[in-house]
Amino acid sequence: MTSAGEEAPIPATLNTVLLAAALATCAGCLWLASHAESLAARLLAAGAFSYVNNTVFSLLHEATHGVLHSSRRANDWLGRLAAAFFPTSYTLQRTFHLTHHRNNRTELEQFDYLRPGDNRFLKHAQWYSILTGLYWAFVPVGCLAFALFPSLLQRIRGTGTRYGEQTGADAYLGRLEDAPGATIRLELLLMLAVQAGLVLALDLNVSGWVLCYAAFAVNWSSLQYADHAWSPLRVRDGAWDLRVAAPVRWLFLNYHYHRAHHRHPRVPWLYLGRYVDENVPRPSFLRIWLSMWRGPQPLPAPSEEQ
Repeated sequence: MTSAGEEAPIPATLNTVLLAAALATCAGCLWLASHAESLAARLLAAGAFSYVNNTVFSLLHEATHGVLHSSRRANDWLGRLAAAFFPTSYTLQRTFHLTHHRNNRTELEQFDYLRPGDNRFLKHAQWYSILTGLYWAFVPVGCLAFALFPSLLQRIRGTGTRYGEQTGADAYLGRLEDAPGATIRLELLLMLAVQAGLVLALDLNVSGWVLCYAAFAVNWSSLQYADHAWSPLRVRDGAWDLRVAAPVRWLFLNYHYHRAHHRHPRVPWLYLGRYVDENVPRPSFLRIWLSMWRGPQPLPAPSEEQ
């Protein structure tokens, strides 16, 4: 752990209580979206779910860095439970997320810029799949594909091709060669059991489940690149400490302090505010998100980089 991490103890009890409360609230939102008679109530439930399930995801994010709980065993099992609400495999999420930290703002992760030789259609398809929430669907679908058809992901990896570099597929899917397949498949079973348990115990219907997860997909996907779009092309500094309304930041557990996180990935969410550099530009989430709808932009010259 870094020295910064040593100064910031893991709030294990708080995290556990927050996870339990967030999971219970998510379950309540799913129930309301499935059983409320009025459309307004169902939409309200879906909107609330989209934020509270981001609290669950933020705790999953803590687990991938080993700072959800001070016990490694508890950290991983709580992470698996949080992942089941995404839904995805905890081990897959950790593998891909740590790969993101290594490749951040390199050529493998410059989805906001059109580089020479890029396929413009593919670049725009990637970009708008993020903004519309389609990006979220790739996660559970990819998890199922890895568990059931592991060779398929290797075939679409695109090793040595421009496609593999532009999409990052080669770098990310290449990490699966060393991933523990048995563990991922067991986590997939846990994910399916949790989701099936929610459906049966709460008598959920398809429309309620889809409405909640569609709202979550858009909310989650938008932030996943807004905190990087147009940021400096540097691995540790290539992110923003975005300004956002305090209640939203609290629900996301300071996830908007993303530059601070990339510079100090082992610092728990509770203390990230200490590492926000007020001398560095801090755009608002809304401004970045609105600018993203213009689509990917030409790669700036080195002297023009932020």
